[in-house]
Amino acid sequence: MNISGKLPSREEAEKALIEAEKLNPGAWKAHSEYVAMACRNIAEKCDDLSAENAYIFGLLHDIGRYAGVTSERHLIDGYRYCKSKGWDKAAQICISHAFMIQDIDTSIGKFDMPEKDREFMRDFVKNAVYDDYDRLVQLCDALALPSGFCLLEKRFVDVAIRYGVHPATLDRWKKTLEIKDYFEKKIGCSIYSLLPGVAENSLK
Repeated sequence: MNISGKLPSREEAEKALIEAEKLNPGAWKAHSEYVAMACRNIAEKCDDLSAENAYIFGLLHDIGRYAGVTSERHLIDGYRYCKSKGWDKAAQICISHAFMIQDIDTSIGKFDMPEKDREFMRDFVKNAVYDDYDRLVQLCDALALPSGFCLLEKRFVDVAIRYGVHPATLDRWKKTLEIKDYFEKKIGCSIYSLLPGVAENSLK
């Protein structure tokens, strides 16, 4: 699967994450690293995906958290950060990873941003063309806690406890499970078989 536009190297992406975490220390960095590893491990089994690219997209999906403790604002902060570097696909994933359903009204967070930014995101998500990198990061975002890989259901509960239950919560869970099924058919095995320590970490 070809990616148009510029991509950072692994070293550039790792450096960007380190610098971002210095600005806003938190568990989000470890979460991003596990997302990246999950993306890489699954992409390695997909003939049409680059494991290296998948790893980079996973590392950068939450890079907007560099700007501080925010809710949905981190999506557009990440988009703008990556766009400023010319990393167009990474920029898209900074937003798309939160919307497996292409409608921002399914958001579980708060739109802590100016109205013009919210409307930009509404149009962007509605008109974005998702590919398997978008879908892979959406899936892996739900497979990773800061402490390691976990079952989807554990992550669902973790997010629900922190953000509450939204009218779209069940639809989001169903869509994530659909993406899981899609990749499992594509790779011919359980995604969990590619995530070391998933069972043990899910039982903690």
